[in-house]
Amino acid sequence: MADPDGPIDVEALREQFLNVVFDEYELTLDAERLADYARSCGETAPRFTDPSHPDFQAPPTIASSFNARTRNPEGFPKFKGLGMDAGKAVAPDKPMRPGVPITAKTHLHDIYTKTGRSGRMVFFVHRMEFSDPDGTLLGSADTSVVIREKPQS
Repeated sequence: MADPDGPIDVEALREQFLNVVFDEYELTLDAERLADYARSCGETAPRFTDPSHPDFQAPPTIASSFNARTRNPEGFPKFKGLGMDAGKAVAPDKPMRPGVPITAKTHLHDIYTKTGRSGRMVFFVHRMEFSDPDGTLLGSADTSVVIREKPQS
């Protein structure tokens, strides 16, 4: 177990936790809800706003609205320090369609550090990947969290 008052051992965390799926569930998108979502985001293209359109699909940003049910892998240590949202990134590969079951799997994709004026910051990138029933990757959404380490005395 890591010392919560000491510096975060990034390499040990990477070795133990990177690329291990810790959350998985299935979801199915509803056409009307997708159209409502698209319109609420300001989308105007009929392929995203009109369920009767022949190429109707979820807007690519829909992936950013899903969350893992579990925050971190089992056994992941807790750290002292100020934790903050560090952003999201969506990478669509194939369209998500209503009525098609989608499997969402989450893993820690990266752990890295940066040093700023206030000291060392540790970034944790959680990646949720989406696939169809054939296992085809539909896209991914990365959520980054940063912890500013408590300065060592």
